Amino acid sequence: MSLFKRAVISEVASNASVVFSTVIVVWLSIVLVRLLGQAAKGIIGADVVMGLAALTTIAALPTIIALSLFIGVLTTVSRSYRESEMVVWFASGLSLTAWVSPILKLSIPISLVVASLTLFASPWSHQQIEDYRARFDLRSDISQVTAGDFLELDAGNRVVFVEPSATNPDDLGRVFARVLDDTWHSVINAQGARTEVAPNGDRFLVLEKGTRFDLVPGGGQSRLSAFDAFAIRLQTDNADETLAQARERALSNRKARPTWLLLEDDANNSNGQLMWRLAIPLAAINLALLAIPLGAVNPRVGRSFDLLIAGMVALLYMNLINASHGWINNAVLPFDVGVWLVHGLFLLLTIGLFWWRLRIKAPKQSGPIAPANTSA
Repeated sequence: MSLFKRAVISEVASNASVVFSTVIVVWLSIVLVRLLGQAAKGIIGADVVMGLAALTTIAALPTIIALSLFIGVLTTVSRSYRESEMVVWFASGLSLTAWVSPILKLSIPISLVVASLTLFASPWSHQQIEDYRARFDLRSDISQVTAGDFLELDAGNRVVFVEPSATNPDDLGRVFARVLDDTWHSVINAQGARTEVAPNGDRFLVLEKGTRFDLVPGGGQSRLSAFDAFAIRLQTDNADETLAQARERALSNRKARPTWLLLEDDANNSNGQLMWRLAIPLAAINLALLAIPLGAVNPRVGRSFDLLIAGMVALLYMNLINASHGWINNAVLPFDVGVWLVHGLFLLLTIGLFWWRLRIKAPKQSGPIAPANTSA
């Protein structure tokens, strides 16, 4: 490998790694803030926040890697122009097209990694996310209760407010609950609560030293009772069956469906998801090649405008992929056309930009040249 190719591959890989690390840190920060907010509201469990953050990051890796490679190539080419390094390479007999070979040697292996992520890792991560959420929905209600917060359970049929215990952190403090069923509306107050596990494995929430007021809405019937201990069964009878149904619903989500199932399904939604999984690896190569002519800037002028144009082109590329995804889902665009259309258009754009950068302008002439006087 020549000195030029080694220098290009090394610098592009270094710049892409820096961009990738920065984007991953920003992405994880945003995801963690969102997941911690959901955990505080009781939507997900606090013990699965880190797992969900990791799985969400795996699902986002294909797009992050493709954009990191694009920015790495773009910054390398623009730096070579700004620091007049391209003048040295041009004087050595190289042209802008000499960048194509080293960029392809770097982008093709990266594209294969992106393909493995989109075809296998990303569907698995989406399936695990759905499985996490299904398991949390099937956990006992008391595990979702947060001291100091009102929490709706069982689709709003039960509302619970729990104060923290002043004596034992493993127990619950004062409890207020509203329970609705087909006949009675009940309001329960208790001095404390704890959880118990029966010999058969069923879990119960045991309320201690409280009162219960029952009322029939519109019927005028009511009753008031006091209790020393009142147990509410929390364990789900058909947890295994319900979890299996939740996993089946997760597979109905095209993002979580394995690629081989998408290939067996001729539905438009499956074809649209398959197109997206194939589009990102192809986009990684196309964007890397497109960054070469886009990074060719004039060192005498500012580079902000050129970088802005390059960013808008990459954003347009990704938006057109998402648009094609929607068009295939809605049967507006055939799969055989949609899987190549956007990439073909941007490949033609890349070829056109190369031609525009490499064209040689004819020298300007100020006017006709007067004949030389040959008289003695």
